[in-house]
Amino acid sequence: MEVGLVALLRSTWVAAILPIVLASLPCSNLTPIRQTILGIAKRGKTMQPSSSKFTVPQRLFSHFYMLGTGWTTLLLLTTWLYAFTMAPSPSPTEHRTSTVRRAGFLLLLMEAQVLRRLFESLYVFHYRPTARMHIFGYLTGIGYYMIAPLSLCCTCAPEVFGFVLNLVSEFMAQGLKETAAPTGSNGWELWKSANPLVELGWNEWVGSAIFLWGWIHQFRCHAILGSLRAHGEEADEYVIPKGDWFEIVSCPHYLAEIVIYVGLVVASGGTDMTIWLLLAFVVENLGFAAAETHRWYLGKFEDYPRSRFAIIPFLF
Repeated sequence: MEVGLVALLRSTWVAAILPIVLASLPCSNLTPIRQTILGIAKRGKTMQPSSSKFTVPQRLFSHFYMLGTGWTTLLLLTTWLYAFTMAPSPSPTEHRTSTVRRAGFLLLLMEAQVLRRLFESLYVFHYRPTARMHIFGYLTGIGYYMIAPLSLCCTCAPEVFGFVLNLVSEFMAQGLKETAAPTGSNGWELWKSANPLVELGWNEWVGSAIFLWGWIHQFRCHAILGSLRAHGEEADEYVIPKGDWFEIVSCPHYLAEIVIYVGLVVASGGTDMTIWLLLAFVVENLGFAAAETHRWYLGKFEDYPRSRFAIIPFLF
């Protein structure tokens, strides 16, 4: 089942990446694909007010993070509980315990991300009443925040789900006493073995530092965007954002998102192809959206800084 889940997730990411790659190629035969992807990717300022067919209000972005928070929290708690029952692990399963604990750490980082994004969607961003997004883009976002957290723990998720189902069935049949954590072991040793924050390796430390770097800058850039939207809400006008990474790229919040997922890859040890594919989707998707946003800025403002790149400083 584990191999089946991993293969399914990898196939899903590949299927999501390929259309964006094709749409990005400078080939006239691929124009229909490009136009389709562009129509789905447009939202807010890049979507024409008249293009209301098959769209939903952009404020529904909050649904992504409500779902992401609930789902990530569930995965985090069950993974941590499963690691607790495995500890202290005998030598043959020591590597397996480390894998589960690392998955718990990655989910902890993802939890910090979706919680902050939920806060921003509710209290930082000020979506205009006319701001819309494509219904397929909305459904894609819903699917993303179901699949992305699962991809961070896919190597142990089947075991965790099986453990939880077994725990629930035992609890219903015999009561809490029979389903309690293993006894006979020191409580501190159990906690130490299950806690993903103890005995972190260099990759977890470096990865979490990269994650935090991107996390902080994304928060700052979102605050800048939120303040501009608040000030321009009545006049329904747009202004050129300035400050932080906006001085070098048009979409620094997208750049920060990429940095965040690079941090997750590093923290994972870089050995799981599923997480690499997750990063590839983030880079392709945000790069494509950033190019469209950059073109919109250049067309909207005659005095827009020409030194700014779309998303990657000095490259793109």
